[in-house]
Amino acid sequence: MRRPQGRDHDRGREYGRGHEYRRDRGHGHPSDGRPAGRPQGIRDGLAGELRRMDGASYGGYKSLLGSWAMPGFTLEVIRGQSDPYAPPARVALRVPAEEAGFPVDLWESPVRRRALASYLARRAAEAADHRSLRVDAGGQEVLERSSCLVDARDGAVTLRLGVDLPGHGRRIDGHAAEHVLCGLLPKVVECALRYTALDADDVRAFADAVEDSDALRAALPGLGLVAFVADGAVLPRRSGVDDRPAAGGGVVPFASPEELRVSVDLPHAGRVTGMGLREGVTLIVGGGFHGKSTLLRALETGIWDHVPGDGRELVVARPDTVKIRSEDGRRVERVDVHAFVDHLPSGADTTDFRTDNASGSTSQAASLCEAVEAGARVLLIDEDTAATNLMIRDARMQALVAKEREPLTPFVDLVRSLHRDHGVSTVLVMGGSGDYMEVADQVLMMDAYLPSDVTARARQLAAVPTGRTAEAESFPGIAHRRPDPGSLDTSVRGRSRIRARGDDALTFGEHDVDLRAVEQIADARQVVGIGLALELMVRRGYVDGDRTLAEALDLLDGDLADGAHRLLAVRDEDFALPRRHEVAAALNRLRGLRVLGRPATP
Repeated sequence: MRRPQGRDHDRGREYGRGHEYRRDRGHGHPSDGRPAGRPQGIRDGLAGELRRMDGASYGGYKSLLGSWAMPGFTLEVIRGQSDPYAPPARVALRVPAEEAGFPVDLWESPVRRRALASYLARRAAEAADHRSLRVDAGGQEVLERSSCLVDARDGAVTLRLGVDLPGHGRRIDGHAAEHVLCGLLPKVVECALRYTALDADDVRAFADAVEDSDALRAALPGLGLVAFVADGAVLPRRSGVDDRPAAGGGVVPFASPEELRVSVDLPHAGRVTGMGLREGVTLIVGGGFHGKSTLLRALETGIWDHVPGDGRELVVARPDTVKIRSEDGRRVERVDVHAFVDHLPSGADTTDFRTDNASGSTSQAASLCEAVEAGARVLLIDEDTAATNLMIRDARMQALVAKEREPLTPFVDLVRSLHRDHGVSTVLVMGGSGDYMEVADQVLMMDAYLPSDVTARARQLAAVPTGRTAEAESFPGIAHRRPDPGSLDTSVRGRSRIRARGDDALTFGEHDVDLRAVEQIADARQVVGIGLALELMVRRGYVDGDRTLAEALDLLDGDLADGAHRLLAVRDEDFALPRRHEVAAALNRLRGLRVLGRPATP
């Protein structure tokens, strides 16, 4: 509960007067307060400085840039605030390992460091319950965020946050600033960034749950699976705008069909059971409102780990899983879509296809080819958001419109070749076309939110001829493109501009990138990460005009594997690390993108 403003303010003033803010030596602070061994550039006396600044012009806050010694941590002012109505100042709280005190087993691996950092950011957001402090803690997903990082060398903790610096109009309110910087921030450190202040069992349970999820996802290829849904998982969400688990008597916990049940041993949870979806072509069928799309949505978010209590902690998909949908009006830049679209009436070359205003079918064809080009090995498609004419052409329509008059080749005739010849599996939700039964390896029926394996019955039905004929024999190799680095410029009037507009749009230089159809973006901070990753790819020369997009993304993966500090080198912002697939999706939707030469098949 938020305390009354007056009491908080008095407590902060008293705390500031009662402590000397000394220079941090990187090893805590000695009890005698002597300045010996201080690192250069770290200043003393922040509280006194703020009192002296009271009433000065608001721009005087810029003099605070740099590092200040605080009790047990260092406060670094990274970016100032130009006026009271500008974006908040950016600060970092750096807590040395011996002050943070986290046991080695909580941060000894990358996945546990990410889990610990996510936990600490959430506790910090609770402790920073004040209108002046802004901590990016995230939602149901456990992502690596720039807001909190744990040092791989010793377990030291850095929390980055926004601070609205107080003022009276255009004048500095030094006393209120002292309360915020010298009162509230130490409280955040004391309550959220020290192991002794936290529930040790809760911290470890959070890290163990994330490590189990990561281990389960890593086990999928060895089991020949593309996804796993644990028995007892809660898949429905509260609403379309509330991603927390649904609650109440109407919620049906997931239970695997016996034919698809798999057991997996995990580091902390031990043996868990659930439904394993095998590689190949999986068809999810059932009546409307029986849970087909809910299951697919859980699979599409299974690329991320989730917080304990989410209900989807042990619902995982392979990291190279990509959701595909149609997207009227998107730009397509020199993509080889001839497997799906050919002999257009206009005579356009669909092996090197571009348009500024794609239709639903051509946009979906391009998105599918782009996803495989970027390395996707599992595709998720829901008929509700797919272009019907790209998905299926039944026997009657084939009889009415001859193939030579139809430029589109439906996905149903290419989906098996995608797996057989290119190792790309597909999971489809399909309630309106039985023709997919002929190409499915497994068919799952959702009935009142519970799945059953109806593969045998589907094969019996598929054995009855419908008169439909296949319109393609195989899916050709994916053509690779070489982006022009000059088309990925973020500068506007000499300044780099990268900004998220919610979780579905990215401002990148002079262009606004529409990301509404990129459905696996977890939140708006990941949009910022996508923009920074694109800029990093150009800055480090990964996109150089000679490398293919896939080769550039391989190099980016090496940077992202090293953690958020790589993107912090581009710009110190609140962001979450993206996957290569969302980075590629944003690049492909950038209206200024240029591709050099023709797409080439290896």
